[in-house]
Amino acid sequence: MEDEQTNIVIMGAAGRDYWNFLQAYQHDPSYQVVAFTQTQIPGIADRTFPAALAGHLYDSDIPMRPEEDLPKIVEEYGVDTVVLAYSDLPFSYVMERASWVLSLGCNFELLGPDTTMISANKPIISVCAVRTGCGKSQTTRYVVDTLEAIGYTVVVVRHPMPYATDLASVTVQRFASTEDFAKYDMTIEELEEYEQHIRKGTVVYAGIDYEQILYEAEQEADVIVWDGGNNDLPFYQPDVHIVLADALRPGHEISYYPGSINMRMADILVINKVDTASVDAVTTVKENVASYNVDAAVYTARSPITLSPETELADERVLVIEDGPTVTHGEMRYGAGYVAARAHGANIIQPHLFAKGTIQETLAHYDLESVVPAMGYTDSELRDLERTIAASGCDYVIDASPVNLQRILNINVSVIQAHYDLVPEDGLAESIRHTIA
Repeated sequence: MEDEQTNIVIMGAAGRDYWNFLQAYQHDPSYQVVAFTQTQIPGIADRTFPAALAGHLYDSDIPMRPEEDLPKIVEEYGVDTVVLAYSDLPFSYVMERASWVLSLGCNFELLGPDTTMISANKPIISVCAVRTGCGKSQTTRYVVDTLEAIGYTVVVVRHPMPYATDLASVTVQRFASTEDFAKYDMTIEELEEYEQHIRKGTVVYAGIDYEQILYEAEQEADVIVWDGGNNDLPFYQPDVHIVLADALRPGHEISYYPGSINMRMADILVINKVDTASVDAVTTVKENVASYNVDAAVYTARSPITLSPETELADERVLVIEDGPTVTHGEMRYGAGYVAARAHGANIIQPHLFAKGTIQETLAHYDLESVVPAMGYTDSELRDLERTIAASGCDYVIDASPVNLQRILNINVSVIQAHYDLVPEDGLAESIRHTIA
């Protein structure tokens, strides 16, 4: 039997990779997943996938290694096939990875929706995007508000971010209040995706075993809203698939994996940030969508920025901290914080002059000049972010991460929260109500 097994490596980044394993390989004796490789997220390549989660075909934990170790892994385990299972990748990068894998003698695979999506007994509305940072979070909140206004009980299921060292401890996570955060070892990147839902009274599920998560969410929801991560596809078969495109990044809707798949599959396509984009850019996105998805209902939306508290910032020295994924692998040069600071006439400090440790490294790696990403995957990153703020000599911090950094960090200057809201310019709410009825 062992001679007939196909040895698999799953290339991932702590999320989609684990779900692909559980759906496609866990119970199939013709496959043996010999390793995961990990990238994008700091500190995740020194863990293992627990045998307790892997199932009866696995007697020991599945090792995780840095992606750059792939040639050694292929030789060590006699790998037959490498499966790419992470997101927000330009098409050129996907083919570069494919070429690398093929040069090692292996097959290269991408798993499709029919293999990885599961169906539900309750209606599913998915909110996904063509890129990181398009505005999924505020759109998910808008969808929840729309459904609750007509009497539905809504539960949000968030795309996985299992960054804890002990993966067995985060198989199913349920958050109904901020006190629930204390049950887990939470990063900024997790907190920022859950906290705003919870403040509004919405229950959020996340974890690793999304089949069990679905079962538990169905017990308390009339409708489940899938809150997508990066530009990945949903794990659940949606009844309504809402996809965000970004008017500030025209062309990305047709040139990034797997966001382009989301765009082609969308039932509702929302072109966001039209209030800060050029008319030509909005037109380009509309034309691209029309070329690939003639059936989608297309809407536009503004993303006005709110400062809390409202503050006079003219000529004040301001340090801008943005949502981490948006300005790192999302490739945005800035976000809501920078836009707000410019609009209020602030003197925006250049962080590379004083950034500390891992923050300095991140700025250099992503060539960021005017903003600091809210990096908080590890304790060292949190302390370096704290030290960077202290060294800035700023009058104010504009915190545009979705989580309240004052609750996590020791910040000795005034902090102003900046966040986007979704304001559709046409009948998006009516379309959501109609499709779910």
